[in-house]
Amino acid sequence: MKVVVLNHMSLDGVIQSPARQDEDTRNGFSHGGWAVAGGDPVMTEWIGPISSGGAGGMLLGRRSYEGMLSHWNRAGGHFKDALNAAPKYVASSSASTKLEWPNSTLLHGDIPAAVAELKHQGEGQLLIMGSAVLIHSLLPHDLIDEYRLAIYPFLLGGGVRLFADDGALHRLKLVDSRPSTTGVILATYRPAA
Repeated sequence: MKVVVLNHMSLDGVIQSPARQDEDTRNGFSHGGWAVAGGDPVMTEWIGPISSGGAGGMLLGRRSYEGMLSHWNRAGGHFKDALNAAPKYVASSSASTKLEWPNSTLLHGDIPAAVAELKHQGEGQLLIMGSAVLIHSLLPHDLIDEYRLAIYPFLLGGGVRLFADDGALHRLKLVDSRPSTTGVILATYRPAA
């Protein structure tokens, strides 16, 4: 299986709270919902095929899992149904984390080793949305196969960033890019060989 990151990101690398004002206000973040105005048919077409989680399902950090569960079960609709049906693997530092969505499996302990094992269990993709802490834990182990980033033309000046300041060089190659009608760059990167 391929591990694919799909995130909305500001030009300064922030991925915190793109969809809703109250999505993630940790550390006083007050720019929630910043990505909403950037949506257009080009982005919908770009995100659509990948957002269902593919054959492998979704790989999420606990905070992203709980946020999606809370929001989509209230909102309902097509995306809720797709999320309920998809297999979900949830990384948590606590073995007592309760997983209330159907088709959910807890990953606890050595998360990179658990993800490496999942990658060998089938075909398709494991989709990561949000989940910065999870991404930060996987990056040093070269477990991420692709980054699909909607890069917005503004700076948020603070917030949770996609890439941690770990001091390591991670080379990526651009394999696809296109602009949306709202100035968002839709870019796909893979690790450079």
